[in-house]
Amino acid sequence: MSRQQQQAKLSTSDHNGVSVIQSQPHASSLQQVPQLVPANPSAPGGKALAPSKMKKAQADKDSEEYRQRRERNNLAVKKSRMRSKQKAMDTQQRVNELKEENERLEAKIKLLSKELSVLKDLFLEHAHNLADNVQPPNVDGTSPAPSAPNGQ
Repeated sequence: MSRQQQQAKLSTSDHNGVSVIQSQPHASSLQQVPQLVPANPSAPGGKALAPSKMKKAQADKDSEEYRQRRERNNLAVKKSRMRSKQKAMDTQQRVNELKEENERLEAKIKLLSKELSVLKDLFLEHAHNLADNVQPPNVDGTSPAPSAPNGQ
């Protein structure tokens, strides 16, 4: 079948700016499905709208229902943005608090490290002094007899 014969079998009708192409029934067992094509192929975007949406686009923008939906949506967007900003502010405040706490803890670590160092030095000095004061045991393993303070 030639291309011209196939085109002759197709019928085109215009519904709300959209051309619907339907094929004429023929003997083939293949079923033809209607397709939506733009009525004006040179229009920007090149996408066809369903006929049900074509009517609503213009009618809804002027309706009270559309205005109310837009108003509710605008309020919801405003509320969402406010929550987002508040969350960011809360997070920043928490970051600042944690930084301050970290600085305090680091200062405490330095102080405690210095104190530990001083106490270690004192302990080692005391242990060294104790070791110097201890007399070594006798060769037989007994402790030396304490000397008399009077020299007797």
